[in-house]
Amino acid sequence: MSLKGKKVLILIGPDFEDREVFYPQLRLQEEGATVKTAGIGEKAYKGKYGIPLEVDGQCEDFVKETFDAVIVPGGWAPDKIRANAAALEIIRKAARQGNVVAAICHGGWVLASAEVVQGRTVTSFQNIKDDLIHAGAIWVDEEVVVDGSFVTARKPADLGAFCREIIALLVSAKVRVSG
Repeated sequence: MSLKGKKVLILIGPDFEDREVFYPQLRLQEEGATVKTAGIGEKAYKGKYGIPLEVDGQCEDFVKETFDAVIVPGGWAPDKIRANAAALEIIRKAARQGNVVAAICHGGWVLASAEVVQGRTVTSFQNIKDDLIHAGAIWVDEEVVVDGSFVTARKPADLGAFCREIIALLVSAKVRVSG
């Protein structure tokens, strides 16, 4: 239970990538973290593959809270999440505080829209490479990239490495903890 006392928020939108939500959620809970899910207007969503998820609240409900990590899964949801002002503020706040900001697949869209990738080395699904570069990121094609408190990965096949690095940052003294 290496993450006991840690708080994690996963941002959810319509047509999220099912594996990129449930794998980190279960893996972090397994390590003892409290994991919450935040939507962008609806009480429940279906993933790309039809798995339903009822969220714990809306991004607006969580914007004043501090989380040790914020995770943005991929799928088609990030295109909707990045239009939500509260979601972007949650990402900006986590970045400012030096807490873990993690995105996989198309989740990098949200980081680009939050304007937090300038000068950071990241990876993502190949199709959003240009968006991240135009937002000022240094894009590389690697399984997982850790740049400070940022963790990014390309696709569901990278979930093991993605979660391993999130957990490592949360356990380490490098990341400022919310308390």
